[in-house]
Amino acid sequence: MALLDFLFRKSTDSESIKILDPETYKKAIAKPKVQLVDVRTAREFNAGHIKGAQNMDFFQRSTFEAGFSKMDKSQPVYLYCQSGNRSQKAAKRLLRMGFTEVLDLKGGYKAWK
Repeated sequence: MALLDFLFRKSTDSESIKILDPETYKKAIAKPKVQLVDVRTAREFNAGHIKGAQNMDFFQRSTFEAGFSKMDKSQPVYLYCQSGNRSQKAAKRLLRMGFTEVLDLKGGYKAWK
């Protein structure tokens, strides 16, 4: 089944998910009313995060989806995690939820510091 999904899907996830280097990301999130989301755990978030970010833990699926359901799917969403792995999984989940533009911080929060 996975092979059929791969062969017949309309577009690839990579076409809708953009990975931005830290400098480009910083400029992009400087705009007003940006949907900036940290998908790490609350503990990681409380240890340090990007100013203005909301915390929606990727591992808490129901609260993650509930939080994103309140966001504007037609507007860009900027994601990050610790290293970039979770945020890529989160980005794919957001595309399945109907978001059209998802931007991820290359290297995650580690690269931000």
